[in-house]
This record gives sequence, C-alpha cells and structure tokens, in this order.
Amino acid sequence: MQHIKDMDKKFIFGCKSNRLVRFDKVWHKISDLKMSDEQVIICYVKGLAFPVAITKKVFTNEDLSVGELYLISNDLDSSGSQLYKIYQKRWIIEQYHQSIKQNASLAKSPTKTIKTQTNHIFCSLIAFVKLETLKIKTMLNHFSLKSKLFISATKSAFNELQKFKLTSQVINC
Repeated sequence: MQHIKDMDKKFIFGCKSNRLVRFDKVWHKISDLKMSDEQVIICYVKGLAFPVAITKKVFTNEDLSVGELYLISNDLDSSGSQLYKIYQKRWIIEQYHQSIKQNASLAKSPTKTIKTQTNHIFCSLIAFVKLETLKIKTMLNHFSLKSKLFISATKSAFNELQKFKLTSQVINC
C-alpha cells in the first residue's frame, strides 16, 4: 500500500476483518467498528503512516447467509458505493486469473525451456478463449464446463477400455 501511494496512485484492496485500525487513540479490529453498509470511515491502518478510507459491503450469498466485505483505499474522497463498484471491476480480472490457472492449466506447466513455456502459455490462452466461447453458448461457468468435459472424457476412456477387454477375450478364446 505504501509503495502504491508513493507512486501517487490510488488503490482499493479487500482486507480481513481482524485488521487493526485507529481513528481515535485506540486500535480496533475492523469487524468491531459499528459501520453500516457502504459507510466510509477515515482512519489509520496499523503499519501505515497515512490515512485510508475503509468501507463495508454487506451482501447475501446464494445460500442466504450474510457476508461482509471490508475494502480499504487511499482515495479519501470516494463514497462506499463508488469504491465497491471499482472493486467489482477488478474482480473480473481475478476470475480470469483463477480460471486460466485452474481450468486452462496454466499453473501446471511441466516445461523447462523458454520455448516450451511460451508454447504452454499460448495453449493455455487458447484453451481459455475456447472455454469463454463455450461459456457464452452453454451459459455454464468454466468450472462446470471443465467438469463436464472431464466426465465425458472419462466415459469415453472407460468405453474404449471395455472394447479392449472384449477384444482380448475374443482373441484368448
């Protein structure tokens, strides 16, 4: 955070609820602050020498449980809703990184040379684009598509194995 501020840039980070902040002379956990949804509090974070804005976003999960997201920024002029909208835009990039690493196997590269690493990255990008195309056509997310493809490939391999078994039984007879 200090490095980003030193470059005269703005930041917005999600932070844990146990992070210590101070707006009076006492340190508090963020979760202990009495904040309403999208309220902004200007305070100091332990370890930083400059003030930051902290906001809380309350949301309901699909299972109807309530979640809280705490955001921290050095943009002291923005409202809580503005900070949350900017953070949501960043979230799309996080989803991209997660999907390309886990679903397109970017993180599982067994390569050692620059050329093979470059090829692996390129193939991972192509796989991601194909997943995106399928996502649009099927209205399923990348994880569901990967699961369906894996199940289909496993069934196909099992059927081939059954054919080999039958062929070997006929030959042995």
